[in-house]
Amino acid sequence: MADNETLECVTEHERILQEIENTDTACVGPTLRSIYDDQPNAHRRFMEKLDSRIRNHDREIEKMCNFHHQGFVDAITELLKVRADAEKLMGQVTDTNRRLQDAGREVTAQTEEVIRCRIQQRNMATTVEKLQLCIPVLEMYSKLKEQLDSKRYYAALKTMEQLEKVYIPRVSQYRFCQIMAENLPRLREEIKEISMSDLKDFLESIRKHSDKVGETAMRQAQQHRTFNSAVAKQVHTGHYSKPVYSLSGRTHMHISNGLLTDDDTGDEDEADEEVLTAQDLVDFSPVYRCLHIYTVLGDRETFENYYRKQRKKQARLVLQPQANMHETVEGYRKYFNQIVGFFVVEDHILHATRGLVTRAFTDELWNMALSKIIAVLRTHSSYCDDPDLVLELKNLIVICADTLQGYGFPVNRLFDLLFEVRDQYNETLLKKWAVVFREIFESDNYSPIPVETEEEYKLVTSRFPFHDPEIEKQDFPKKLPMSQSVPQIYTQVKEFIYASLKFSESLHRSSTEIDDMLRKSTNLLLTRTLSSCLQNLIKKPHIGLTELVQIIINTTHLEQACKYLEEFITNITNVSPETVHTTRLYGLSTFKDARHAAEGEIYTKLNQKIDEFIQLADYEWSMAESDGRASGYLMDLINFLRSTFQVFTHLPNNNNDHASMSGKVAQTACMSACKHLSTSLMQMLLDTELKQISMGAIQQFNLDVMQCELFASSEPVPGFQGDTLQLAFIDLRQLLDLFMVWDWSTYLADYGQPNSKYLRVNPATALALLEKMKDTNKKNNIFTQFRKNDRDKQKLIETVVKQLRSLVNGMSS
Repeated sequence: MADNETLECVTEHERILQEIENTDTACVGPTLRSIYDDQPNAHRRFMEKLDSRIRNHDREIEKMCNFHHQGFVDAITELLKVRADAEKLMGQVTDTNRRLQDAGREVTAQTEEVIRCRIQQRNMATTVEKLQLCIPVLEMYSKLKEQLDSKRYYAALKTMEQLEKVYIPRVSQYRFCQIMAENLPRLREEIKEISMSDLKDFLESIRKHSDKVGETAMRQAQQHRTFNSAVAKQVHTGHYSKPVYSLSGRTHMHISNGLLTDDDTGDEDEADEEVLTAQDLVDFSPVYRCLHIYTVLGDRETFENYYRKQRKKQARLVLQPQANMHETVEGYRKYFNQIVGFFVVEDHILHATRGLVTRAFTDELWNMALSKIIAVLRTHSSYCDDPDLVLELKNLIVICADTLQGYGFPVNRLFDLLFEVRDQYNETLLKKWAVVFREIFESDNYSPIPVETEEEYKLVTSRFPFHDPEIEKQDFPKKLPMSQSVPQIYTQVKEFIYASLKFSESLHRSSTEIDDMLRKSTNLLLTRTLSSCLQNLIKKPHIGLTELVQIIINTTHLEQACKYLEEFITNITNVSPETVHTTRLYGLSTFKDARHAAEGEIYTKLNQKIDEFIQLADYEWSMAESDGRASGYLMDLINFLRSTFQVFTHLPNNNNDHASMSGKVAQTACMSACKHLSTSLMQMLLDTELKQISMGAIQQFNLDVMQCELFASSEPVPGFQGDTLQLAFIDLRQLLDLFMVWDWSTYLADYGQPNSKYLRVNPATALALLEKMKDTNKKNNIFTQFRKNDRDKQKLIETVVKQLRSLVNGMSS
């Protein structure tokens, strides 16, 4: 057992010794530690083993030294022999090295100089090579700066693009190139800002210049229209030269670019003037430049949206009129100039740029503008009361429409608006002519026109179509039946037709339509304005019977002149009156209505005058006996009627029309006056406030009625047959006869018979008057009951009253 342990221990120590011999000394520690970790006394036995190994190695070393010692000694001996030669050689080498160093020091210096020069040469070549790469970059950057300074931003952007894609990548390792590359985005933003600022300045400028652009465009459109009219006339003579017309540098309405010229109108200044285009008046380069810049920068959509948004805002500002625009034509002209200028610029932008604005965008702007324009013109034209201003407005609308139509904008709604403006124009004309008619009527003396000489007669007939063979045969001086207002009215109606015709010019309407418009407006003048003036004239309190008679004569002549107005319109429009749709003038009905109104006013004024005389009546209703003569107020009334009807009798009746007219009016007026007088006298008797009437008063009243009957029988107006006029007083006459004769038995016996003597006496009327007389007898004759005759009469009255009441009750039942 002990032998085995000893053997294992010896083996382990042998292994450790080999490991120590073969292992690096840095790793010996763990090996030696394992010795101490083994069995007790292992350390001692290992040290013994180690000592034994050391002694073995020493013996081997000694053997090897002994084996090589002789060779070592021989080598030392040889080395000592060589030492002297080595020292000699060393001296020679040192001397040679010294001499070589002395000889090569200059060469070395020259060699170093050559090396330095070669290095410089190489560096210079490298520098030149690099500079050749950098110079184009610097040149391009310098070019970029020059382009920016000269505001050639589009070229500058192209230069930036070349720098970024071509030049800077070649020398990107240099810091200055990195700085350049970092500056390029900032320069782009600056260019965008500058170009946008230029665009804003352009938008502000174009807003100010739109007025001038529109004025030029409208003036050239008007010149073009005038030129076309001249050409149309020259076509018939065979002299025609094709017009050359331009407004914005491109063809409009199939007309070549260039200058408006006419070889045959060399005396016209306009033909020699240079045609100004939109480019002549407005510098569009900021728009083009900004568009190109944003396109290059890839931000075109942003620019387009901004431009369109700003132009929409400007459109709204342009379409906003001044508050007092309707007061002057210059206000309207400036408004139209701005609108036309705005859309001329937009049309130019549409065709000069690709996609900055589209046709859809301009159409949208135009439709919005058209609605606003129509609304504005409707509002402001309604404030206008000057026909000349409305006519100027119409001309501006036509020129504006023609101008914009030449640029492809639809303008039908503007021409439709002209119909509304035409109505407004007619209204202002009617108001103006209403004042004219009133002034004519106020200045008229309402007496026949005196004509002293042939020249005066021709002057009147030249103004008014008057033809009367009878008057023409008379010697001078003579009088024309109508008053001075008739030729003045006729002349003013013709002036109105001319004024109305002015509005129809340049409306591109047919002769039939113009004829229809003229006739309708003339009808309005006659049926509304002139008719209203006549009606108001007739109703004026200062117009007397003589004036009313003259008005009747005047309206008759004006009525007869209507056919000449028809011919006048036909000559203007060359439209035959036999055309199916030709409107007729309504002057006949207008003057007939006025004449009827004048006649009615004559009757009314006569009745009013009769009422004034009746109010002067002062009967003493309780008088015992009459004065034996008619009342003073009634004689004055009859004298007034006689003098009045003499006016009718002396009316000029040179022809049958005048005679029949004046006779008819006089007869109607006389009959109306007599009837009204009879009715008024009857009402005076039957007045409820009149309680008592004596027989004396009845007798006095009978005398007055007799005077009325004498007046009626004296034929104050010729033409009445028999006692027609006296029949106006028949009711009064039978009533008074009944009371004067006291023929109640006959009245009561014959009542209801067609041949009764008192057929026109109504029982109620007789009863009312009889009761007034009965009360008078009771009051004035206190002792009537003591007189037999009076008592019998009183009883008779009471009996008659009862019978009359029974008749009245029978009639009512």
